[in-house]
Amino acid sequence: MSTETQTIALSGSKGRWLKDRLAQIGVTTGGILVLVALLLIFFYLLYVVKPIFDGARVEPGQQLTLAGGGETVLLGVEEQNELVYRFNDDGEVNFYSLPLQGKHLQRIRIPGNITSVARSQSGNMVAYGQDDGRFRVVAPKFNVSYPDNIRTIIPEAVYPFGEAPLVLDEQGRSLSRLAFAQNGNDLLAAAVTADGSGILTRFSGKENFITGEIELAPEQVAIPGLPEQVDQLLLTPNLRFLFARSGNEVSIYDVRNIGKVRLRNVLDMNAVGGNITTMTLLSGGNSLLVANDNGAVSQWFEVTRDGKREFTFIREFQAEGRISRIAPELNRKGFATVSDNGSLDIFHTTGGSRLFSGKLAGESVSALAMSPRNSLLLVLEGDRLSSFHVENEHPEVTWRAMWTKVWYEGYPEPQYVWQSTSGSSDFEAKLSLVPISFGTIKAAFYALLFAVPIAIAGAVYTAYFMSPGLRKVVKPTVEIMEALPTVILGFLAGLWLAPLIETHLPGIVILLVMLPLSILLMAFVWHHLPKHIKDAVPEGWQSVLLLPVVILVGWASFAFSPVVENLFFGGNARGFLTNELGIGFDQRNSLVVGIAMGFAVIPTIFSIAEDAVFSVPKHLTNGSLALGATPWQTLIRVVMLTASPGIFSAVMMGLGRAVGETMIVLMATGNTPVMDFSIFNGMRTLAANIAVEMPEAEVNSSHYRVLFLAAFVLFVFTFMFNTVAEFVRQRLRDKYSSM
Repeated sequence: MSTETQTIALSGSKGRWLKDRLAQIGVTTGGILVLVALLLIFFYLLYVVKPIFDGARVEPGQQLTLAGGGETVLLGVEEQNELVYRFNDDGEVNFYSLPLQGKHLQRIRIPGNITSVARSQSGNMVAYGQDDGRFRVVAPKFNVSYPDNIRTIIPEAVYPFGEAPLVLDEQGRSLSRLAFAQNGNDLLAAAVTADGSGILTRFSGKENFITGEIELAPEQVAIPGLPEQVDQLLLTPNLRFLFARSGNEVSIYDVRNIGKVRLRNVLDMNAVGGNITTMTLLSGGNSLLVANDNGAVSQWFEVTRDGKREFTFIREFQAEGRISRIAPELNRKGFATVSDNGSLDIFHTTGGSRLFSGKLAGESVSALAMSPRNSLLLVLEGDRLSSFHVENEHPEVTWRAMWTKVWYEGYPEPQYVWQSTSGSSDFEAKLSLVPISFGTIKAAFYALLFAVPIAIAGAVYTAYFMSPGLRKVVKPTVEIMEALPTVILGFLAGLWLAPLIETHLPGIVILLVMLPLSILLMAFVWHHLPKHIKDAVPEGWQSVLLLPVVILVGWASFAFSPVVENLFFGGNARGFLTNELGIGFDQRNSLVVGIAMGFAVIPTIFSIAEDAVFSVPKHLTNGSLALGATPWQTLIRVVMLTASPGIFSAVMMGLGRAVGETMIVLMATGNTPVMDFSIFNGMRTLAANIAVEMPEAEVNSSHYRVLFLAAFVLFVFTFMFNTVAEFVRQRLRDKYSSM
């Protein structure tokens, strides 16, 4: 070899080496960057999700001495956590400033000879009962102004129903026990008089057309069957129920109709081994919280059983010591308790969890209150006020609430429910991820049930039996289908396919039965045709003959659908399913999703599986055929086994595509998070749920973070599927690579 030739060879070797190194570095860098991107996504999702699992934090704030005496009936603070108000049982209303170290701002005296006092179970109002059978309702009010751009809050005590006292007992007897509730313009008040009689008066409010003032029209009735000794009275904010506690027995009255007040039942609501100390209503007034001297707090609400609604024990919480005070949160399903030993506990009913427990007070707590925004806790011991800053942003989100059955208010039994929003401020958030995770699996199952047989069978036929000329047309055509936007498929599925299936339901069933039978019949006829006719069709083009058969069977199925429906289903197949078989039917259901999403998944599975089958070495198939095996035996025992790793990867890729699909399930299902495997009912998936609710979720709210958790669950789903797929693929490759 000449020197010039050697120089050119060395130069070419160096060039190839440099290109190989650059390619290796580029591929390695790209793979590392992909892994880094996945890790960044993983940790960002964890960063957003982590705060919802943090417990409540309580930190000590100010300690002040408040002027004024008497026993505190209502303690609270306005929304800015600056002004504290205190209603006493002797008719005094006091306001204090927290920024000014508890400075006494104002004292207001309620007129009259006060014999009883009660606080509202919804809102900050207090009713003072008098010795003449009358009472006044008083509430704090804070007027905010900005003189010289400085916020100024001026407190005052107002009379929502007028400064003149309202007549509760027409006989003028002294009121020893009192309860009241407001609903709109109506006011309901209940009292026990000095002689032990029970009085219930409803004040129906009507607006005066001339003055615009609300005029109250009273209607009084006696409370039947009232216990001799009444320790506590409570009225629900919706003016439906009256609770009268006598020791451990609670009498429940239906007071919706003032003319037909009746005793519903009497229940022993004390905990096992304990006695009731106090009771209150949870936010919204639907649940009754009963505290006991053994530290147990039980929750009760109405449950429908056997066609009747009855108050039922739901769950129990355990505090540290005998409970003396209980303070529900204003707009959430949480509450705080303080025990005689000074232990403070914070609970949330939906998650059934205790979020905080600690000894923060002494043994003589006289009042406990939560701020309107649940960020400040007030503990009063005599005249000594202690404030605590509370950080408890996501109490309703617990592992138990998201992944186990929860007994929600008004539900007949514990259930998995996703319902993140409502028009009511008293709404109990239902953030179970089980229904939408179930919906994701259900949608993927029906999509693969439709797509896998068609895609794999088509891939095997295309790669093994089809002529090369026809394969050059079919394979690119199917792969081009993958480029079709899924939003178009979802649009067609929701607005065209779903109504079509609903109106031709018998035709769909006929098509599913007759299409495979007609193909088998065509194969039987083809097998018995004369040889010269079969030879006229080029080898590998026989599948084209099935196109007219498929089209004809499809047309005939839909053409005879109305006839079958009229003959066997009285002209209403959907009604027959619902009324006769008890099977619900949604227009946008799993059948629609299976067909539409299966259509989107077929190209993915087909392309990968076809490449796997086509890549089987020819010497394996030729050797099998040379040994006397038929083409079908070769396909089953050689080709399919060798291609099994690729086929399995194709199925798992299709599964991953189906699990993460958004637009099709968003447009082709009812997006109802129900747990029903029926093919005629819809579902809601993780991806669709995120797409629907994320634009409306408040940033950093519990709803917002749970949606990120749903994204994290989806991420974990796909990661698990891909990991299992790779593991199985490697095992299959190791097993059949020696063939």
